[in-house]
Amino acid sequence: MIRKPLRPLARIFSARSAGENPDLIEHGNRRERIAMQHERILRKTQRRLIMMGGIFLISFGVIGVRMTALAISEPSEPKARATATQILASRADIIDRNNRVLATNIETHSLYAHPQQVVDSVTTARQLAEIFPDIDAVKMEARLKGAQKFLWLKGAISPEEKQAVHDIGNPGLLFGPREMRLYPNGQLAGHILGGTTFGEQGVHSAEVLGIAGVESAFDDFLRDPKLNGRPLQLSIDLSVQSALEEILYGGMRLMNAKGASAVLMQANTGEILAMSSLPDFDPNNRPRALTQGDASDSPLFNRAVQGVYELGSAFKPFTVAQAMELGLIEADTMVDTKGPLKWGRHFIRDYKNYGPELSVEKILVKSSNIGTARISLMIGSELQKAFLGRLGLLKATSIELIEGPTGKPQYPENWSDISTMTISYGHGISTSPVHLAAAYAAMINGGTLVKPTLLKQTAPPIGERIISQKVSMRLRSILRHVVTEGTASFGEVPGYSVAGKTGTADKPNNQGGYHKDKVLATFASFFPSADPKYVLIVTLDEPEDRAGSEPRRTAGWTAVPVAAEVIRRVAPLLGLAPEIETSRQNGLTLAND
Repeated sequence: MIRKPLRPLARIFSARSAGENPDLIEHGNRRERIAMQHERILRKTQRRLIMMGGIFLISFGVIGVRMTALAISEPSEPKARATATQILASRADIIDRNNRVLATNIETHSLYAHPQQVVDSVTTARQLAEIFPDIDAVKMEARLKGAQKFLWLKGAISPEEKQAVHDIGNPGLLFGPREMRLYPNGQLAGHILGGTTFGEQGVHSAEVLGIAGVESAFDDFLRDPKLNGRPLQLSIDLSVQSALEEILYGGMRLMNAKGASAVLMQANTGEILAMSSLPDFDPNNRPRALTQGDASDSPLFNRAVQGVYELGSAFKPFTVAQAMELGLIEADTMVDTKGPLKWGRHFIRDYKNYGPELSVEKILVKSSNIGTARISLMIGSELQKAFLGRLGLLKATSIELIEGPTGKPQYPENWSDISTMTISYGHGISTSPVHLAAAYAAMINGGTLVKPTLLKQTAPPIGERIISQKVSMRLRSILRHVVTEGTASFGEVPGYSVAGKTGTADKPNNQGGYHKDKVLATFASFFPSADPKYVLIVTLDEPEDRAGSEPRRTAGWTAVPVAAEVIRRVAPLLGLAPEIETSRQNGLTLAND
């Protein structure tokens, strides 16, 4: 900046020549310079004052907003405040195929404490132990006297428990809002739903995470905020599920079985309308998993999906269907059934002596092991294994349960001729009831493969063709005769033409052999037989009918009557009208049985 001189020579010389005092020029310039300096200082000071005022105004505004927010909020858990992730507490409902609620959320509260604010920790600990039996008063007292500033006491409490704690009147006991998973139907469909547990928890919310069943398999879907709480719709029919569970439980008790399972599936879509495993549990109060012993002894074990068993003669229709498809036999083809059938050091026997030969139809009706084994030898090991593989019987099912992959079939690595024969009648291969249901659906629905699913389908899937429609129709007719003439005679239900095949398999023991008095009894059925809509698999573990002079364990005496009662109850619920025929003799209308 160029400063103005105090004594400009030009003006000084002009003043002297005019007889004026040149000092006045210097004084005037000095006053002007001082005025300019004052003006600059004033402007600078004003700017600083405005800036300081703005800073103070913003600072006090932020502080005021923060103080207001703290004043209207509850204390925050230090751990939750430190985390950078947001807790996703929302979880969508699960509904059945008719939009009835299977799982939902309810608002409840958590209980936590600020120990420094707790008055009389000894009395408080004792009062809390009276309200919550699982709280140890001595340990709670030690926790309340500790150095921690925050203590979780209960993740979720009932309204009654909240009121009881509130009545204590202790300022150090505080409540936080919480969402809790509720299964309004209790134990109904417990194995399908599975259950939940709490994940990351904060004072104001907590993650609800799936721990088993569809809750775990669809955990991401149920927690996805982008779906805006869209419910998960299952294929289950709540009314049918209730009837099936009630009858299966009664049948298990009546037949003195240690466990039971049942699967009801739509034959054309693979949709599971009901599925049960007993003993079961209430997902509202899920029991702890076993830490020792046999996992199948736990009520958490899903026998229908996780349990892989030798299902016995229920496998025989697969052998007959494949041989028919290959053109090796027809229903009236006669097969050698003289026994025992000796193969190396192995002997294959029938339950009874059925004579020197039987037709293919009679082999299924009377359930001849020897006849089925001879048919399997016509097929051969490679073709048999490939056929069962296409049916999905050699790998875990794709059912939408977290437990699904654990139900992996077991079969011999060396698929020899003796394996081919024993597998033909359901020994030497272990699969789950869900596997069996899907395989039977493919056999009787016209010959197309279906995949078992727990999701409601909008359109029938297009599956791989396994057998021709002609063979499928022949098989339906033969299996109908198993009920009208053979081992499943107790499966007849007036008005509904039931068909199917029994299976009674000795249970393996730990020594590598088989128990003589412990069996797994299975009835694989479908209805109506002429135009099958549904497949029903009922399995009883170690059943024993003690009504007679001697215990009866075969499927015809145990599993078949239970399945018949299930069909009798659920067929009307499924909208199936009983078949009616008009008598030609007197014109009376009778139910076709």
